[in-house]
Amino acid sequence: MKQDFLKYQAQTSPYPLGMEVSHAIGSYIYDTNDKKYLDFVAGVSACSLGHQHPRVNEAIINQLNKYSHVMVYGEYAQHPAVQYCKLLAEILPPSLNKVYLVNSGTEACEGALKLVRRVTGRSQLISCHNAYHGNTMGAMSVMGFEERKQIFRPLIPDVDFITFNNEDDIEKITTRTAGIILESIQGGAGFIQPTNDFLAKVKKRCEEVGALMIIDEIQPGFGRTGKLFGFENYNVVPDVVIIGKGMAGGMPVGGFIANEKYMDLLTHDPKLGHITTFGGHPVIAAASLATLQEILEQDYAKRSLEKEKLFRSLLVHPLIEEVRGKGLMLAAMTKSAEITNQVIFKCQEKGLILFWLLFEQNAIRITPPLTISEEEIKEGCAIIIEAMNEINENFI
Repeated sequence: MKQDFLKYQAQTSPYPLGMEVSHAIGSYIYDTNDKKYLDFVAGVSACSLGHQHPRVNEAIINQLNKYSHVMVYGEYAQHPAVQYCKLLAEILPPSLNKVYLVNSGTEACEGALKLVRRVTGRSQLISCHNAYHGNTMGAMSVMGFEERKQIFRPLIPDVDFITFNNEDDIEKITTRTAGIILESIQGGAGFIQPTNDFLAKVKKRCEEVGALMIIDEIQPGFGRTGKLFGFENYNVVPDVVIIGKGMAGGMPVGGFIANEKYMDLLTHDPKLGHITTFGGHPVIAAASLATLQEILEQDYAKRSLEKEKLFRSLLVHPLIEEVRGKGLMLAAMTKSAEITNQVIFKCQEKGLILFWLLFEQNAIRITPPLTISEEEIKEGCAIIIEAMNEINENFI
C-alpha cells in the first residue's frame, strides 16, 4: 500500500511518514501490522473527540439513512445544518449570529476575506508575520511566511503585515483597511498567545477606523483552549470568526460567522456573493452538531485546562526549554530542530504520534483529542521523556 501511496497519490513533502493505517478508535491509531499508536496529534487538532466517537458515528449513519447531498448550499432548509447554525448562534456573543458553512478552514478564510471587503468597500487586508490561515490563493496571500508563498506569486494585492503582539504596529490599521485577520493563538508560529490585551487593542483600533476584525479559530476553537473559542480567553469579540478542524470530530468542514447585517450582503449586488456546492453537507453538519453537543455537555473546554496542568507537570526535561500554548493546544519547545526531529521519529517507533508545527522548527506539537484520559497522558509523556533520555547525551 505504501508503494501505491507514493506512486499514485500526490504528496505534500518529499518524505511523508507513510504509516499504513488499518483502523483507529479512541486515542489510538493502528497500522496494518496491528501495532497501536497513542495519538497526541488528533489529525492536527481535527479529531476533537478522538477516533470513531460513538455519538458522531451514530449521527453520520442516521443522516446517511435519511439523505445526503440534495442541493447547493443556501437553497434548501436541511435540518442538521439549520440546527447546527442555530446552536452556534445561541452560544456565541449576540453580534455573531449568522453562520456560513463551507468545506474547510481555508475556504472559510476565503469567505471571510471577501466579506470584509464587501462590507467596508475597502481593499487593504492586514495579517501577521508567521500567520497561517490556509493554503488557497487568498488564504496564502495573508500567510505571513514568504518562503512558502514566493513561488506562487503574484497573489492577491493590497495585503500588509504586522507583528503579533507588537502594539506599535496597531497604528498600521487605518481608514484604508478593510479588515485584519489574526489567529487567537498563533499556530504555525509556535503556539504564541496574545499578551497585554493585544487582541482587544486591535479591536478598539478597528472600531476607530471602521475596519473589521477577523479571528481565526480553526486550530484553537471548539474547546481546545479552555473556552469554546480561543478569543473568549482574551476579552474581545471579533466581527468575523473563522472555524474548521475540530468542529466535526474529524470530518471535512469549515465556516465563517458574523452579524446578519454583514452576512446578508452576500445575497445581493451581486447575488451569489459566496457560493459552495457541498458546504453545509447534511452528513457533515450532523457530525458537527453531534460534536458540538458532546463538547458542551461534557464540558471538554474546562477539562482541557485540567489536562494541560498534567501535561506541564510531566513534560519536564533538560531538552525541553518551555511548553507553550493553552489547554490541549501545546508545543514542547526544544533547543533545536534536530532534537525535535529525533524526538518525533523516536516516539513514533515507540508507539506515540507527535508532529511538527508549520514554521517553528523547534516545536513538538501536542494536540491530542479532548477526550484523552489522564492515564493516556501519563503513558504518552513517559514515552516522550524516555525518548529524550535516549538522545540526551548527544546534545549535552
